[in-house]
Amino acid sequence: MQHTEADFTGVRGTRIVYDVWRPDGSPAGTLLLVHGIGEHARRYDHVIERLVGLGLVVYAPDHRGHGRSGGKRIELHDWSDFGADLHHLATIAAADNPDLPRFVLGHSMGGAIALTYALDHPGELTGLILSAPAVVVSTDKPKIVIELGKLVGRIAPNIPVETLDAKDVSRDPAVVAAYEADPLVYHGKVTAGIARGLLTAADSFPARLPSLTVPTLVLHGTADRLVDITGSRMISARAGSKDLTLKTYDGLYHEVFNEPERETVLGDLVDWLTPRLG
Repeated sequence: MQHTEADFTGVRGTRIVYDVWRPDGSPAGTLLLVHGIGEHARRYDHVIERLVGLGLVVYAPDHRGHGRSGGKRIELHDWSDFGADLHHLATIAAADNPDLPRFVLGHSMGGAIALTYALDHPGELTGLILSAPAVVVSTDKPKIVIELGKLVGRIAPNIPVETLDAKDVSRDPAVVAAYEADPLVYHGKVTAGIARGLLTAADSFPARLPSLTVPTLVLHGTADRLVDITGSRMISARAGSKDLTLKTYDGLYHEVFNEPERETVLGDLVDWLTPRLG
């Protein structure tokens, strides 16, 4: 397995850092790995190892405002900025690996980004994988408060609005400890700009899902306390794809790839990908 680190200039002039992991033999496809809020791509090294073992060339960026990439920490001016950065990297991956199957795997907020990308660029993907995708934003606040929150997110995107509990990431204490100690993980509050982006994207998904026709795998733990599992069930019910698999894992928390049962989840991922690599 070969590894390189590179970068490109994304929208608004932001430097986006990404890793490329390439198998030693002939590649069987490419996969873009899209991480969640506050974290970074190198938290997925164990997942990437299994993917590269299948012959995939994996491109894994740190989002703007995350990890090694530029920008103020988890600052977001517009939801489309994430999609533009991902499309730029997808173009690089396609140019470097022409005529190969193309996949995207997104987790949590990265799942919402990946789903948006698949909807915005139909026909460009061979398959889509979503892990606990943040496509439904649960809130008990009145609608007028939510709409005011979106306005604040547009005018003052860096205002902190909500804290995420690291203990909800995984039932594995070692994973939680590593997450809390990781200097590349953002441990502050979610910003209004990120919240606005997720809310706006979530509003659009119900009407757009029937146009999702790419083969899709959705993975979600039933005990996820960070992202509502009804979003994954909505994808399964509304998506237009005739090749859609929803796998739910009883009692698992948010990061199914980092739970004690991770080998089962990784095995399901490999089993789904293998026949679609040709």
